[in-house]
Amino acid sequence: MVPAADFRSYYGRPVVKPPVWKRDIPAYLFTGGLAAGSALLAAGAQFTGRPALRRTGRVSALGALAASTYFLINDLGRPERFHHMLRVAKPTSPMSTGTWILAGFGATAGPAALAEVAPLLPERGPLGLLRRALPPLGATAGIGAAALAPALATYTAVLLSDTATPSWRAAYPHLPVVFAGSALASGAGAGLIGTPVAQAGPARRMAVCGAALELYGAHQVESQGLLGEPYRQGRAGRLLRAGRALTAAGLAGAVLGRHSRVASALSGASLLAASVLTRFGIFEGGVASAKDPKYTVVPQRERLARRQAAADGS
Repeated sequence: MVPAADFRSYYGRPVVKPPVWKRDIPAYLFTGGLAAGSALLAAGAQFTGRPALRRTGRVSALGALAASTYFLINDLGRPERFHHMLRVAKPTSPMSTGTWILAGFGATAGPAALAEVAPLLPERGPLGLLRRALPPLGATAGIGAAALAPALATYTAVLLSDTATPSWRAAYPHLPVVFAGSALASGAGAGLIGTPVAQAGPARRMAVCGAALELYGAHQVESQGLLGEPYRQGRAGRLLRAGRALTAAGLAGAVLGRHSRVASALSGASLLAASVLTRFGIFEGGVASAKDPKYTVVPQRERLARRQAAADGS
C-alpha cells in the first residue's frame, strides 16, 4: 500500500512567503494602539473636567503617533513612500485606508496636544489671542481624534488578517478584539503613570475594560486549534504568556492601588509592557505559522475533505 501523505511541502519549503516586515511593524502596532487609547482617555477627561488626565492623554497620543509614524516610515525604507501612499485612497486596501486614518488622526491629535501649552503663553499681545483660541480648538480637535481612535486601534488587525499568513488569517474574528483591548489598556497605563490618583478614575476603569478585552481576545486566538498552536509555543508563546501575567498584575494594581501614586504608576507601567508583549507575540505567532508548511497544508486538506464529504452527501 502507498503510505499516507504527510503535510510536507516541496523540499520542506514554506508554502506561503513569510512576512518581510521587521520589528518596526509590531512596534508600530503598539504605538498606534497607545495613541488611540490615549485619545479616547483624553476625550473622556475633557468631558468630565479632569485637566491633568486630559493633558496626559493628549500628550501621550501625540507622542505615540509620532513614534508610530517613524516606525512605519522606517519599515517602508524611504520617507517619500509614505507620501506616495496618500496620493490615492483605496477603501478595499487596509494599508491605504490605514494610512489615511493615521494622517487624519495626526491632523486632530496635533492641535489637541498643542492646546495644552496655552496656559504658558502671555495674556496680552498676539500670543494672548493664541492663548484664547487654542483651548476651543483643542477641544474640537480632541473630539475628532477620539472619533478616529477606534479605527486607528483596530485597522492593523484587519491588515494582518488580510494577508495569507495562516495564523493571522484564521484569527480574523478575534484580532480586532485583542488590538482594541490592548489599545485601551495601554492608553489607561499612560494615564495612570502621568496623572494624580484623584483624577485617574477613568483610567482605572478603562484599564479594567481593556484588560478584559485583551485577555479574552488573546485566549480566543490561542484556542483556534492547529492554527492557534504558533501562539502557544516558541517565542510567541513566551511573549503572550508574559503579556498575560503583566496584564493581570497591572489590572490588580489599578484596582487595589487607587490611593497610591506609586502603585498606580507601577500598574500603568505593567499595562504598557503587557501591550508591547502582546503585539510582538501576535506578530511572532503569525511569522512562525508562515514558516512551517503544516499550518498551510493541513487546514487546506481539511477544508477539501469537508467539501468532498458535503458533495458526497448531497
